[in-house]
Amino acid sequence: AKSVSFSPLSRQAECFKEQGNAFYSNKDYSEAFNFYTKAIDACPKNASYYGNRAATLMMLCRFREALEDSQQAVRLDDCFMKGHLREGKCHLSLGNAMAASRCFQKVLELEPSNREAQQENKNATTLLEFERMADFGFEKRDFRKVVYCMDRALALATACHRFKILKAECLALLGRYPEAQSVASDILRMDSTNADALYVRGLCLYYEDCIDKAVQFFVQALRMAPDHEKARLACRNAKALKAKKEEGNQAFKINNYEAAYQLYTEALAIDPNNIKTNAKLYCNRATAGAKLKKLNQAIEDCTSAIKLDDTYIKAYLRRAQCYMDTEQYEEAVRDYEKVYQTEKTSDHKHLLKNAQLELKKSKRKDYYKVLGVGKNATEDEIKKAYRKRALMHHPDRHSAATPEVQKEEEKKFKEVGEAFTVLSDPKKKIRYDSGHDLDNDGCFDDFDANNIFRAFFGGHGGGFTFDSSSGMFSPF
Repeated sequence: AKSVSFSPLSRQAECFKEQGNAFYSNKDYSEAFNFYTKAIDACPKNASYYGNRAATLMMLCRFREALEDSQQAVRLDDCFMKGHLREGKCHLSLGNAMAASRCFQKVLELEPSNREAQQENKNATTLLEFERMADFGFEKRDFRKVVYCMDRALALATACHRFKILKAECLALLGRYPEAQSVASDILRMDSTNADALYVRGLCLYYEDCIDKAVQFFVQALRMAPDHEKARLACRNAKALKAKKEEGNQAFKINNYEAAYQLYTEALAIDPNNIKTNAKLYCNRATAGAKLKKLNQAIEDCTSAIKLDDTYIKAYLRRAQCYMDTEQYEEAVRDYEKVYQTEKTSDHKHLLKNAQLELKKSKRKDYYKVLGVGKNATEDEIKKAYRKRALMHHPDRHSAATPEVQKEEEKKFKEVGEAFTVLSDPKKKIRYDSGHDLDNDGCFDDFDANNIFRAFFGGHGGGFTFDSSSGMFSPF
């Protein structure tokens, strides 16, 4: 009586299975799934129905559900070879290579010559090796190697979120934020509560210097998984970095440059992986350093910022100004050219032209240096400087010196006269200051340093004569 009562249900289940098979053959997997489900409802103890539905779910890429059905199939029939094979494939697709290998070995116990199980078992071994290499690469901070390994692992484990997250995290650490964001977003579309994907989204925003938004994602990740250590550390770093940078900015605003310099230094120690924020911090510290006259350190900081972000215009501008201030005009021109090529603004053009002018001027004799005065020296300061230098280098003072010394001092005496001729004449001084090469203008065609000397000192009591016994000049 008992077998008769189940017979109609069994026949109905078989009918549903046959209909499911037809839809499966036509690749209509959704309808196939519906009919296999009806078969299972009618006869829940049949291993093959679960096996068929598992195969359909695999075609729909619903591997976790397929895994459950495969496991139920082999629970009902431990010798169901296809059930073990499908369970192994599901484990492999989900990235669990060890469990997959156990399933394939079970198949090979049932059928040692099964080629599909042999190949899949090799795939599981290969997957384990890629995992091992990726772990080693991450430990060594070789993030490119990890991405390479994960790409190959994902070719075997297409549905493994763990591998996708590791790849996305390394893409973020490599500065490839759009790619990392894309991977994390794909996972969140399927599972909006995935803490790892939320962490990676936050990490990308954090590394793009969107710290407030990043913190929101880290907090959300910790809400989903309170023990998520990476999210907790990133959240702490993000908050600390923002606070320290803002402290430095405030100190700079109130002209406390020493404090600002120190605070930016402390901020730089928080997270060496945050490339964009650290580039800004290096540039900020360079600005504070320049205010403190630490120009060489400021140049080094700008260079560090540019190494982190070679598109950072502000760092090029800051370094160029430091080069100008240290009279390294060729380097300044190079930086301003880079800036002007990137952003062709009138301001950048003016800065470039000014640097080119200073470079041109630097290749001429620096008459201000010859007299030992600043470029803003007054007429009286120029006269005093000439008096001092002319007397110092006058040939009569060095008549007892070696011929080499005499020649050198005579040259310097002439340069002092040239310098005074230009800088004491307002028109010539303006032309000199604007970059004109006065040698080419014929300003020194009839130049005689002794005439300049006599004219200058002749206006102060009739001139001087050198007393070799005292080593002094005396009026005559």
